[in-house]
Parts: sequence; structure tokens; C-alpha cells
Amino acid sequence: MGDTIFGKIIRREIPADIVYEDDEVLAFRDLNPQAPVHVLFVPKQAIATLEEAKPQDAELLGKLLLAAAAYAREQGFAQDGYRTVINCNEHGGQTVFHLHVHLLAGRRMHWPPG
Repeated sequence: MGDTIFGKIIRREIPADIVYEDDEVLAFRDLNPQAPVHVLFVPKQAIATLEEAKPQDAELLGKLLLAAAAYAREQGFAQDGYRTVINCNEHGGQTVFHLHVHLLAGRRMHWPPG
């Protein structure tokens, strides 16, 4: 799981507001939300960045996105819309080096994101 803050959350060493979990994915509310809904979907397997993902990780990457979409439908904001973001490395805005998908909703998103 790695020794990042997300690995510690997965191992329950650090508390988090967990909203979804299955055998391979954990999702919890971001501590520094950028929208009324800001949930992080992380694989329980440690993959530092999208750049480091391998072809054999394709199914897991798909599960992250499908879990985010299912959560949006279950919470009732899928119809209005939401944004998913994967930051990769420093210039991409990644600050925790454990791959994760941001799910943002609850307000109108703007483009370009900045």
C-alpha cells in the first residue's frame, strides 16, 4: 500500500471520512475540498503515479473510474454533472504520490481548470 498518507488511510492508521470501499478501491472525502463534493478514489494497491501504471493495471484503473461514477449516481448529482481529475507528477499538481482520482461536484466547473 505504500507509506504515503493514503497508504496510512487504507491501513486505518489515519482516520478519514470513508464513503466507499471494496476489495481494491477506497474513497474518502478530501480534507481540503475544492468543491462542495470532493472525494478521492484510491487503489489499495500502491501505484505512485499514472505514469507508473502498467498494462496489467488497466482493470484497476477502470474500477477507480467506475466506482466514482457509481458514487455520483448514488449521491444524486450525476445528472447535473461532475468532474474527475487525475493529477500526475509535480507539474500536473500531484502532491500525494499514490495514484488517486478526484471526484468534484456540487457546483459548476469551469474550463480551463488552471
